[in-house]
Amino acid sequence: MRKIVIAIDGYSACGKSSTAKNVAKELNYRYIDSGAMYRAVTLYFLDHLVAITNSKEVEKAIREIQLSFRVNAKGVSELFMNGINVEKDIRKMRISENVSPVSALKEVREAMVAIQRKLGKDKGIVMDGRDIGSVVFPDAELKVFLTADILVRAFRRQKELLQRDDLVDIDTIVGNLASRDQIDSTRKESPLVKSADAFLIDTTHITIDEQVDEVIRLALSKMVGNRARSN
Repeated sequence: MRKIVIAIDGYSACGKSSTAKNVAKELNYRYIDSGAMYRAVTLYFLDHLVAITNSKEVEKAIREIQLSFRVNAKGVSELFMNGINVEKDIRKMRISENVSPVSALKEVREAMVAIQRKLGKDKGIVMDGRDIGSVVFPDAELKVFLTADILVRAFRRQKELLQRDDLVDIDTIVGNLASRDQIDSTRKESPLVKSADAFLIDTTHITIDEQVDEVIRLALSKMVGNRARSN
């Protein structure tokens, strides 16, 4: 079967990353976490006191950032920034509270989209984010859009944070998710939207395994369809 691009978009804490990772593993595809890239840029901006209202500072900072994904001994893809593993640091709440304004910057989005397209040029990838099907890969063979009830999403995020020894009350998380939803959906550059040809999956009442099974089912139908058209 021919390799395809699988684009998974949607709101925060809907299970995008977990679903994408498992789908990639099952299909022996490469997994790319686009959200981690924006989180890494946010980490750099915070640590280096980059003023996001100053375009010259932003452009200079972007030129100083080198991102790469490396697979660890357990077969898990991890993000490195300027040679340093930043997987743990980019998942902190302080990054979640600042990533949307950074992600909304035109200079940042253009730089990240260019990297993402390069990573996916040979296909055989699963990439998750907010504009993968709409902007990064508008011709992706399979587009999926995930959504879920905001309170369910908040409890999921709280559980993730607790696993990293980061205790955050549920009201703070709900507020953060609502704010990110608003910023991501209304920003000028690459807003969060469901592509007309994307499959909508509501993850409120289903497990990650069920999400993965559904995406794989859709992917296989596309892969078989591709093969049929190529013959």
